[in-house]
Amino acid sequence: MSKNKTTVVIGASPSPERYSFKATFSLHKHGHTVYPVGLRNGTIHDVDIITDRPAIEDVDTVTLYVGPAHQHAWTDYILSLKPKRIIFNPGTENAEFESLAESKGIQTLHACTLVMLAIKEY
Repeated sequence: MSKNKTTVVIGASPSPERYSFKATFSLHKHGHTVYPVGLRNGTIHDVDIITDRPAIEDVDTVTLYVGPAHQHAWTDYILSLKPKRIIFNPGTENAEFESLAESKGIQTLHACTLVMLAIKEY
């Protein structure tokens, strides 16, 4: 496991019971630079949720917490980040988006960010 993979969490929520909240906290705790991007203002353990779509350099991973029905609103932004990989967490799988990302040289994974961190496979 290499340290400090710049990660953008799409669908970040200020609600502690949401997996995006837990993933943001865990990524931060594991030493990764994390940018939680969501629709609502809030904080996740001292990390502010970003409600616009900023340009972010050197993105290693986008971890997705937005279901397929709402991903179209995020597709261009995610691709503009030029991540090395996109993690499609359970419930976010989308064959069309995955094919598009792969056609641009982006690795796609069906995985759970929290599990990957827990087993040191992130």
